[in-house]
Amino acid sequence: MAKIKLKFGENEIEVDSRDFYFDNQTIGEVIENLAKLIEENQTKPTISTPADIPNNNEPNYESLNSLEDVEIFEPEFNEPKPISSTEIKDKLQILEKNTFFNVPRTVTETVQQLREYGWVASPLDVSKALVNMASNREISRNSTENRTHYFVQEAMLTN
Repeated sequence: MAKIKLKFGENEIEVDSRDFYFDNQTIGEVIENLAKLIEENQTKPTISTPADIPNNNEPNYESLNSLEDVEIFEPEFNEPKPISSTEIKDKLQILEKNTFFNVPRTVTETVQQLREYGWVASPLDVSKALVNMASNREISRNSTENRTHYFVQEAMLTN
C-alpha cells in the first residue's frame, strides 16, 4: 500500500492506494494535482517527515521537487531503510507529532510503526530511546503486568 500525506497548518491530506490506484507512473501526477489544489486554496504544503524521494529517472517525479519535504514509501515494493541509533529519537518525534503516542504504545508497536514509515530499527535501540525520552519527560511511561507503555501527556488527560 502506498501513501501520500501532505500537511498544511491544522489540515492534512492523506491519499493511499486503497482510495484509488496510483503507481510509479501516476504518483507524480497525483502529487502535482494535490499541490495545485493546495496552492489554489492559498496554503503552502508542508510534510512533517524528512524528504526521501526515490531515485527514479521518470519525468513524473519532477513534480515532487516542487514540494518541500515529500516522502514516498511503498512497503510492498521497497525494503525499509535501516536507521542508526542516533536517528531514532528524531523518528520517534515524528511519530509523536503524528499522534501515534496519543494512545499508550509498547516498544514492539513502536518498532512496527517505524517500519510502516519505511524505517527499520532494533527493538533494543528503540527501547533505549524511549526510556531516555521518558527520563527527560519528553514522553510519559507506564508499566503494568511486565509491559511498559509510552505515551504523550495529553493521552493521560483523556483516560
